[in-house]
This record gives sequence, C-alpha cells and structure tokens, in this order.
Amino acid sequence: MTDEVKPALPVVKSKESNPMRRLKIEKLVLNICVGESGDRLFRASKVLSQLTDQEGVYGKARYTVRTFGIRRNEQISVYTTVRGQKAYDILDRALRVKEFELHESNFNNTGNFGFGIDEHIDLGIKYDPAVGIYGMDVYVVLGRAGKRTAMKKRKMVSSGINAEYGESLVGSTTAPSHDR
Repeated sequence: MTDEVKPALPVVKSKESNPMRRLKIEKLVLNICVGESGDRLFRASKVLSQLTDQEGVYGKARYTVRTFGIRRNEQISVYTTVRGQKAYDILDRALRVKEFELHESNFNNTGNFGFGIDEHIDLGIKYDPAVGIYGMDVYVVLGRAGKRTAMKKRKMVSSGINAEYGESLVGSTTAPSHDR
C-alpha cells in the first residue's frame, strides 16, 4: 500500500478581497454654467472656491447662440477638478442632497456618472445674499488600479475583461464592449 499525497485544492480568493478590483474615484468635476460672463460668473467661481478650496477654470462658449445672447469664445462657465479624499467628501455631501438615489440615465457605459444639484447651499455652504444661489453639475470618473496602462501613450497594454467595470455597475445584463 502506497500513501499517495493528493495535492490540496487551490485556495480561491473572492473578487472583493483583490485590491486591484477595488473601484476608486479618479476625479470629481464640479461645473457651474452661468451662461454669461461678468459679475455672476465671478461670484460662481467664489462658490466653487469655497466648496473645494481650489481656484476654478473658466470655460468658453463653443459657438454663438443669438437667442441666449452667447457669443463664441465668451466665458460662460467655471469648473474645477477635485481628486483624492476631498473628492470623496464632496461626493458624499452631493449624494446626500440627492438622497443617495440616481437614475439609470445618470450613468454612462463605463460606469462614470453625473448629476445636477439645484442649490449650492444644500452642500453645506452658508448662504450669502451678495453671492446668490447657483446650481451645479457633478460628474464622477471611476477607475481601478492599473487602468492607466490602457490609457498611456507609451508601452500601452490592454486590460483584461475582469478589469472592466462599466455596465456591471449599472445593472445591465449585456457584456461589456471592448471597443478601444
């Protein structure tokens, strides 16, 4: 009689414990579109700087719309990009305003999402009558560790099917697309 040692079954780790599978916020973009340049746009930039402790960047109109009184290359919006822990804090406050409920149409195919807030004072900023009340758009870009390898210009590597995070977040039953 020979005592054969059977190999042990490999230990299967759950996907949730893998640190490469964790989603994180790459960036959070806050945009206030006023529709005109001047004092209102300057006050909107003050609101963004109060919220993020960063200076906003002014966005220009792409083309002239006579009915709205917008000329091409006129500054009509202000936006800022927030990363790191500050992005998580602002997103938490913004989702509290929306009561943590978003429509399916707020998500795109890759899992990124955006929504609007009607009044900036709902985010915890004190109301100032000299500034007024502004609405804003919040857009969140999600990512995983290693996503940069597929996006960089030099030594590009495609990430595998298990690194995709798009439609599984939205709840669709279709397979993710691999159009690159």
